Amino acid sequence: MKEKILIVEDEFIVANDLKLMLKKAGYQVTGIASSVVQARKSIQEKRPDWVLIDIILKGDLTGIDLAWELRKINLPFLYISANTNQSVLEAVKETQPYGFMVKPFRERDLIVMLDIAKYRFDIEKGTAVSEAFHTQEIEGIIGESEVLRDVIEKIKVVAPTDTSVLVVGESGTGKEKIAHAVHDLSERNLNPIVIVNCAALPHSLIESELFGHEKGSFTGANTQRIGKFEQANGGTIFLDEIGELPLDSQVKLLRVLQEKEIERLGGNKTLKVNVRIVAATNRSLEKEVAEGRFRLDLYYRLNVFPIELPPLRERKEDIELLANFFLKKYASASKRNIHSISRKGMEQLLGYHWPGNIRELEHLIERSVLLTKTSEIESFDLPKTVEQQSDIPSGILKSMEEMEREHIMNALETSFGKVSGPGGAAELLKMQPQTLYSKMKKLGIDKGYR
Repeated sequence: MKEKILIVEDEFIVANDLKLMLKKAGYQVTGIASSVVQARKSIQEKRPDWVLIDIILKGDLTGIDLAWELRKINLPFLYISANTNQSVLEAVKETQPYGFMVKPFRERDLIVMLDIAKYRFDIEKGTAVSEAFHTQEIEGIIGESEVLRDVIEKIKVVAPTDTSVLVVGESGTGKEKIAHAVHDLSERNLNPIVIVNCAALPHSLIESELFGHEKGSFTGANTQRIGKFEQANGGTIFLDEIGELPLDSQVKLLRVLQEKEIERLGGNKTLKVNVRIVAATNRSLEKEVAEGRFRLDLYYRLNVFPIELPPLRERKEDIELLANFFLKKYASASKRNIHSISRKGMEQLLGYHWPGNIRELEHLIERSVLLTKTSEIESFDLPKTVEQQSDIPSGILKSMEEMEREHIMNALETSFGKVSGPGGAAELLKMQPQTLYSKMKKLGIDKGYR
C-alpha cells in the first residue's frame, strides 16, 4: 500500500474526484478537510504522509497558512488550485511546496506530480553530506550571503543524481553558472555539457537543432546533422530560456524526457540518448501553464528539482565580493594597473537596484576598467533612470519589465538603432542578436530597429 494522503479541499466534487483517483492509484486517503481547522485535527488523528492543499478554503485561513504550519512539522505537501494570480503564486513559492498543479487536471497529471514530488522528497531526505562538503566552494559562484548559500546547498544535493533541474531567476542572475556547477559536480563531468539558448532558435529549425536531421530531409539539408541531444549524450544539456519554446516543440521535448530517445528529422531510426536535462527560465512557468503557453506534463518533468536564484538586489552583501572579482579579472585582461574601488564608488554599487543583476554589474566593471585613468575606480556612470529611483514616491516603482525595456531602449539609442554587428545594441548588452530581437518583440519595442 502506498503513502497516506490528506486532501484539503472545500469543493466536495473536486475532493471526491481526487479521492477516487488516489485510491485507484493505490494511495490511502486519510480524509477530506474543507478548512485549516479541520486539516489540523485530521493531521493529529490520522498522521498522513502527504497533504494535498487547495489555496482557497473555508474559514479565515488559506492553504498557504496551512503550508507554513506543515513546513514547521516537516510534513510534505503539494498545492492543487485554480488560482494563478501572480502574487498568489509568489506566496506559494515561498512555502517551498513539492509541487503545484493547476485545476482542471487529468488523473495521469496527478499521479505524475505525486511521483515527482516523492522523488524530490526522497532526494532531500536521503542525501547526507559531510560538513566539509557543505563548506566546499563551487568554482564560478561568488558570494557569502545566506540566500546564495542555500542555492549552493541545493546544487550539492542534486548534482550527484540524474534528476532534472529547473533553474529559475531573473535575467543576469547566473543561471548558466548553476548549470555548469550541477554538471561539474556530477558523474557526467567527463562528458560534454551542451548549451542551448531556446529563445535564439528559429522556429523552423528547432527540431533540426535539437534532434538533428538526415541528408536530404528538407531543402538545404545537404549533409547529415547531429543534434544537440546527440552531442550531449552521456553528459548534460542546458536548455536556457525554456519558456520560449513553442508548444509543438514542447511535445517533442517531452518525448525525449519520457522515452530517452530521439529521431533525426527525416530519419526512420530511433536513437537512445542518455542525457541529463538542466533547464532555465526567467518566467513563471506555473503562470505560463495556467495561460496555456506551456505544457503541464512537460512542466512536471522539468520541475523535479527547482533551484531559484535570488536577484542581486536581494543579496547586496555579495556585491563587494563580485565587484572586486570582476575588477581583478578585467584589470588583468586589459593589463591596466587598477586595484581598487573607492568608498564612494562602492556606495554607488550598493545603492543601485541592479535590474540587469550580475551580468549588469560585470559589464559596468568592465567598462569602468577601460575608462579609468588612475589606479582606483572613483565612481560609476550608472543609468540615470535607475539612479533616480530613490526620488520616485512609494507605490509607483517601475516593474522589472519596464526597467528592462528602458535598459534595452538606452542601448538602442546609444547604438543609433543598430541591433546586431559591431557597435550594435546586442554587443553592448553582451547578448546574442536573436535573443535581443526576441526580448524586443516580447517588450513591444519598435521592430524598425536593425
